[in-house]
Amino acid sequence: MHLDLDFIRSQFPAFQAPDLRDQVFFENAGGSYACRQVIWRLSRFYRERKVQPYAPYRASEMGGAEMTEARNRLSLMMGVQPDELVMGPSTTANVHVMAQAVRRWLSPGDAIVVTNQDHEANTGAWRRLVADGIEVREWAINPLTGSLEGETLDPLLEDGRVKLVCFPHCSNVIGEINNVNRLVWRIHRAGAFACVDGVSYAPHGVPDVGRLNADIYMFSAYKTYGPHQGLMIVRRRLADLLPNEGHVFNDGPAAMKFNPAGADHAQVAACAGIADYIDAVHSRHSVAGRDATARAAFVHDLFRDAEVSLLQPLLDFAEADERVRMLGPTQARERAPTVSLVHARPGVDLAKELAEHGVMCGGGDFYAPRPLRALGVDPEHGVLRLSFVHYTSAEDIDRLIEALDRVL
Repeated sequence: MHLDLDFIRSQFPAFQAPDLRDQVFFENAGGSYACRQVIWRLSRFYRERKVQPYAPYRASEMGGAEMTEARNRLSLMMGVQPDELVMGPSTTANVHVMAQAVRRWLSPGDAIVVTNQDHEANTGAWRRLVADGIEVREWAINPLTGSLEGETLDPLLEDGRVKLVCFPHCSNVIGEINNVNRLVWRIHRAGAFACVDGVSYAPHGVPDVGRLNADIYMFSAYKTYGPHQGLMIVRRRLADLLPNEGHVFNDGPAAMKFNPAGADHAQVAACAGIADYIDAVHSRHSVAGRDATARAAFVHDLFRDAEVSLLQPLLDFAEADERVRMLGPTQARERAPTVSLVHARPGVDLAKELAEHGVMCGGGDFYAPRPLRALGVDPEHGVLRLSFVHYTSAEDIDRLIEALDRVL
């Protein structure tokens, strides 16, 4: 089954925007284009439902129903229960709240594990727990490959004091996809819980969190074609152990107790547009009859196949070019289409010059100074990061490679 790219791009108004028409977009790891279903739902909420939700009058009832719809449909696609889905202002904010809950749950002498492969959002808040007497152990990447290896995790878990292990589904600068199922199995075998940062993976297909078996899984809706919200799954087996971080009357399901600020009503409701889009792609490419989780899994595989076929030529170009050093695996199946290149010139300078060729991308450290340092890259110098998702075309890739060759 091949992705119908004309249909896909018709779902994103950005591709019809005059100011973007002559541009190719390769900074999707920083945030994707929004699909039309999300834009329409957000606009309708502000136009017709912008009142306090869940009150006994029609506009309020409709607004509340749309918020509930978003939670129900997205959780079903991810193979979890609706009360396990926390919808907060950002992934960084969600991690901060979880770190505070874990801080009050743990006792001095307990330990957690973090990695130096992570974006700062899923390492900084956890590392600060050392100030409360919690031991923080670092699971270090292989300094040659950037890989997280299970064999180096096991010794950190041997004494039974580790209660939580935090690691990424894939790094936002290295791109390698970690085997979450296998790593979670190791973590659970040692009696600990697993927290997985999916921010850099979820844009490439809605993850089946139920199958991955992670206790916490988080990602950002604005990177999965939606509004600026952080989506976080906290499974009941862990949520029930943790203290309430919300209002006193919200001490119940994870969906309530781990969102102290209250939801952005319009953006939560608009997240149902992500589910609309996934279902529309499924309907275009397959027959009916699957449940929500299976539909999302089908679309996930469709997206990944499309991305892999586009990614390999870019990897081959970068690997063969002696002017740059590419971070992460050289095989497309092993990684997300997020490619970081190290050059004699700073990454941000290369990105500025590529912009003159109509290539939108970014340069810098991307809040990931730890993995860069571990791989011998000065975060101040940074990398050029080229990232795309399933709506990218083969012509976009060709144009990128041609412009990159000129700039280098």
